Amino acid sequence: MAVEQDATLRDAIQALVDYSVTHGLEQAEDRVWSYNAVLECAGAQGPAPEVDWVLTEGMPAEDAAFDLDATLAIIAEAAVANGTADDTASGRDRAACRVMGLLMPKPAAVAAEFRHLASEQGPKAATDWFYQLCCDAGYVRRSAIARNIEWVTPTDWGGLEITINLSKPEKDPREIAAAGAAKNTGEKYPACQLCIENEGYAGRAASAPGGAHPARQNLRIIPITLGGERWGLQYSPYAYFNEHCIAMSCHHRPMHIDRTALSCLLDFVDTVPGYFIGSNADLPIVGGSILSHDHFQGGAHEFPMMRAEVAGEFTMDGFPGVTGAVLRWPLSVLRLRSASRDELLDAATHVIDAWRAWSDESVGIIANDPDGTRHNTVTPVVRRVDKDGNVGGEGYEVYLALRCNITTAEHPLGVFHPHAEYHHIKKENIGLIEVMGLAILPPRLVPELAAVREHLLAGDVAGLSADELTASHADWAADVFARRGDELTPENALDILHEEVGVVFGHVLENAGVFKWDEQGRAACERFVGSL
Repeated sequence: MAVEQDATLRDAIQALVDYSVTHGLEQAEDRVWSYNAVLECAGAQGPAPEVDWVLTEGMPAEDAAFDLDATLAIIAEAAVANGTADDTASGRDRAACRVMGLLMPKPAAVAAEFRHLASEQGPKAATDWFYQLCCDAGYVRRSAIARNIEWVTPTDWGGLEITINLSKPEKDPREIAAAGAAKNTGEKYPACQLCIENEGYAGRAASAPGGAHPARQNLRIIPITLGGERWGLQYSPYAYFNEHCIAMSCHHRPMHIDRTALSCLLDFVDTVPGYFIGSNADLPIVGGSILSHDHFQGGAHEFPMMRAEVAGEFTMDGFPGVTGAVLRWPLSVLRLRSASRDELLDAATHVIDAWRAWSDESVGIIANDPDGTRHNTVTPVVRRVDKDGNVGGEGYEVYLALRCNITTAEHPLGVFHPHAEYHHIKKENIGLIEVMGLAILPPRLVPELAAVREHLLAGDVAGLSADELTASHADWAADVFARRGDELTPENALDILHEEVGVVFGHVLENAGVFKWDEQGRAACERFVGSL
């Protein structure tokens, strides 16, 4: 058995090293060194590599059947067996990340190649290479992302993109228990998962002082300059869309939406003109999940909001080179376009400043409390476009989604937040990605919708409330059955439920809109736009 295990580990390491060479992560001349380095990560002193493998010259043949995740799992299991990795899911992940961190170029080499490609072949060649590197090194978790369930639902607002997020690993019960017993030592390093100090960090278990933190040995960050400061560019390990990237300040400071932030967004699209870039709002309820670290998100995706129809156009005195549009979108979004970056920056800042001070109690908008607490902000998105709005042109466009985080007794989580009737589908904040029309829904919906399907196919509407999996969906599911029960078959029932989930997401976005699409809301929107 020991001989068999040795052979399995040997074959896994040899295959992994060959993979790293054929994918350009390291040089063929490094193969023996890399074999031994991985062997050390596995906590083993042997077995020896095969002699023929050691003596192979030049580029090894690419193995089309190679499975990166399965190979790393073999090495991680050896590390657990040899006592160099914790016997938990995150312990195995830390072992795998340590291995891949060894088998790829160091940060300086990655940054140098990125700059070289950008200079010689243009920004797209640089981002294409960097994204592929992050995928090949296992930092972008392609196999995990592939588990997500995705569909598009036609609605009055166009096709809304829906994702049930299954990519992020579930927490190990042992780690949850360990986290509860861990001592809080106060200072954490890195301060958060967006700090540039994550690059190369080994990660830690839930039981460690400071709590759990993911391994980042295979993370590479490209230094970029935004607003005259150093920022970093990386890709999201659990991407929600194509080439989902993150730009983060080198300073651990809170999010802020102002002229400086807009200038940084414009700097980004000047650096990477093929990507959009946006920021979550800087207030609770209407902001993202991380408000403590200044950062943006971008990528190579065109979102439904960017394809929205124009409901009306407007101009602003003092900004003759800027064209304004009110989009026909469930949230209240103004789009500004201009060939002049400077004029667009001035105009967008003007809109943000005006919105921060804008109150209209007829539609529930209150800019500030008597104690000075502010409620209004925006979710901004920026792209380089041509005169027809195609991405990557010489001009610029800024989307400003108007946000207000006011709460009331009726809506304690937020007036312009998903309302309680839709919490069975979506309760979390509506952040940047969802503002643009891509729903990120929780994994609990997979078993819950499967159970709803069984009840509806059996005609058991009454049983929905008694079933723990379907109780929260009972009223909604009964309504679906009343409207569409005659359509349901075993083959299409889940597709119909998915379609209805998309309709709910549309209503959630409508909840987040400060100016509704009724007569009162349109009049209020015209008052604000007219004030500009």
